[in-house]
Amino acid sequence: MEFTLKPDLNELQAELVDVKQAVAEALDYGKSLGSTAMECALTRSRGISVETRLGEVETVEFNQDGALGITLYQGQQKGSASTTDLSPQAIRASVEKAFDIARFTSPDPDAGLAPQELMAYDAPDLDLCHPGDQSADYALEQALQCERHALALDKRIVNSDGASYSSHVGYRVYGNSHGFLDGYLQSRHAISCALIAKHGDAMQRDYAYTVARKTADLQSPEQVAEDAVHETVARLEARKIDTAKVPVIFRADIANSLFGHFVGAISGGNLYRKSSFLLEQLGKPVLPEWLTIEEKPHLQGALASSPFDHEGVATQDRVIVENGVLQSYLLTSYAARKMQMTPTGHAGGIHTWQLTQQDQSLAELCKTMGTGLLVTELMGQGVNLVNGDYSRGAAGFWVENGEIQYPVEEITIAGNLRDMLRNIVAIGNDTDLRHGVRTGSVLLESMRVAGN
Repeated sequence: MEFTLKPDLNELQAELVDVKQAVAEALDYGKSLGSTAMECALTRSRGISVETRLGEVETVEFNQDGALGITLYQGQQKGSASTTDLSPQAIRASVEKAFDIARFTSPDPDAGLAPQELMAYDAPDLDLCHPGDQSADYALEQALQCERHALALDKRIVNSDGASYSSHVGYRVYGNSHGFLDGYLQSRHAISCALIAKHGDAMQRDYAYTVARKTADLQSPEQVAEDAVHETVARLEARKIDTAKVPVIFRADIANSLFGHFVGAISGGNLYRKSSFLLEQLGKPVLPEWLTIEEKPHLQGALASSPFDHEGVATQDRVIVENGVLQSYLLTSYAARKMQMTPTGHAGGIHTWQLTQQDQSLAELCKTMGTGLLVTELMGQGVNLVNGDYSRGAAGFWVENGEIQYPVEEITIAGNLRDMLRNIVAIGNDTDLRHGVRTGSVLLESMRVAGN
């Protein structure tokens, strides 16, 4: 991938065609060696990432990365190799290595490609690539402008952990011996800013960021700065609270983590290993009756949209949960064979989930809650997917009579994910579009909060 300061979409399309031809040649060569099945995948990305701090340039990094991964099967024996060199000689050498490795591996009855009938032979164009300016001057100005604005907004902002700007374009190509070979372009741009505020002897740190496929869809550097200042100064004069069992709101920007655990619990890898608290729950209630989750993988330009998964399986609109009842697991072809089910197109992750939401803002959710805890930050990894036990450090705000009273810190929230998910009271309309799970703030009936 040749580096230019502003990538041209037509040139990227031409490069994608060349890479698809290289993958086709690899597949043909594998077949000539006697492989019974084969697949090749290549994801390439190139772009710029810059960081500034206190008006000075910290880093300017141009990157180009990606490799062709080759997996070859001899019956149920599997061999894999990869190469960053896409010359015909290097590709042939990698195919030969994969072929040799397969000869010495133990047979796995569940190994193999996804079923041919599930391939995305008619994959849609989802408008996922919008190149941006990748010059160092432009990138640095975005970061510097963001940080300058933030430091001038409030005297309580006494230091900066830096601002950053990144812009990347690339593509993903996948082909296999079912005769499937396709690829698509993609882009991603982001601005972030992290600040430190001081009151008396106490200091607090927080941040804000924006991310999008198109630079035009990013928040302005000034808006990111203002959000970062607001988040940081709001945490000043934080207190600890007494241990209690109270309602809890996960603010929208962290609520996706709650559903991230749900994703893990219904993913095939954890299910066939029996490492999930949601074993054998297909067709059973796992969420409240009013809550439905739909997967929309073909939303134009969405950050988690994809025409096919990492195995070439066509993505499609899918109801994951309907009226609280689990309708689908998330299965790769390997997990599906282990469980004697059908792959669902989730090799590589989920593709834009949309959730039932109430027409309530975060402020209105706080009024619904009355008295409780609004969580805005989570720390630690105290989540056990096997039994659902949940315990994490947290910070946020104490709410009384529906109004935020003061920031809180140095607390732990705990519960069990099975109960937490079933006892979701409401989801607000403040949807965060920066994640694969598009959710607003989530009000839970109650959790244990450990403080003083």
